[in-house]
Amino acid sequence: MVNQPKIKMKVVGSDRDAGEVANVIVDPVTKFLSHIVVRTEDGGQRVVPLDQIADVSEGVRLRCSAVEVSGYPPLCRDDYTTVHEQELAGLEARLDVDPGHALLPVPEGDRDIPRRSFFTKFTIAINAVLALPLAYPVFKFLIHPMYGPFDNTWVTLARTDQFQDVDTPKSYRFRKTLKEGYLERTFDKSHWAMKASPETLEAIYQGKDVEFRDKNGDVYWVNRRNVPYVVFSGKCPHLGCGYKWRSTKKYAMAFLCPCHLSIYDIAGTVLTGPAPRPLDVLPTRVTPGGDIETVDIEFKAGLVGRVRVI
Repeated sequence: MVNQPKIKMKVVGSDRDAGEVANVIVDPVTKFLSHIVVRTEDGGQRVVPLDQIADVSEGVRLRCSAVEVSGYPPLCRDDYTTVHEQELAGLEARLDVDPGHALLPVPEGDRDIPRRSFFTKFTIAINAVLALPLAYPVFKFLIHPMYGPFDNTWVTLARTDQFQDVDTPKSYRFRKTLKEGYLERTFDKSHWAMKASPETLEAIYQGKDVEFRDKNGDVYWVNRRNVPYVVFSGKCPHLGCGYKWRSTKKYAMAFLCPCHLSIYDIAGTVLTGPAPRPLDVLPTRVTPGGDIETVDIEFKAGLVGRVRVI
């Protein structure tokens, strides 16, 4: 196929006119077109795979008939997100399509709860509200430890002698024990650490030290803007996914979150994607022995401001 289908192109089946191109769908892995959305004569929208296209010139000619087009799955708009201009530029393949007309499948875990499941959970929630006056005294006693102060324990993440070059971030794993009420669980976590150049430090701190406060609002640590070692939270501020330091076609090296294509530069600044804020900088200190330590903080995802949750 020489050309890509364009929006509002006429679509012709093997027997007769089938409609027109309403949208195109991009494969989230290959970053190439995978389907077209055909708006049929009855106003419906059908998702037709790209391998059914025989030719694209003045219009789109299909291998299948117009009747067969009506047998393809209807477009469920809630299962897709629109690729806007900045996100389109972040895709690693050139797409001959205007921003706003390309769609990306929404990951299964992010899709809306099915209606039947919603009503089931809604009924459970109503019953829970009715039972709350009876359960509240017991519940309050059990969860009382959760209202204690944040855990500001310092965790050893790396060593200064592991960073010979500046602006070369590395991911470091550590074990975290979390106490929830009277239960404890231990799991693996990771954050990114690096030795930053003066230019990167200026981009991160913008000439100001960064204060970190406890639950009472008291300052317990200050990141000094001239200390070269920096730790970023390992979770993307958009929805908490893990991200990687890698090269892309548009950016030589960048932090890339594969979940929703948020891209950040070396200073954690958002270059493209839906992320609402830069990467989260964590408390960072260097011991006399050369250990780089941090406090394992988590901020609520999806917000412009930073609200600590752990």
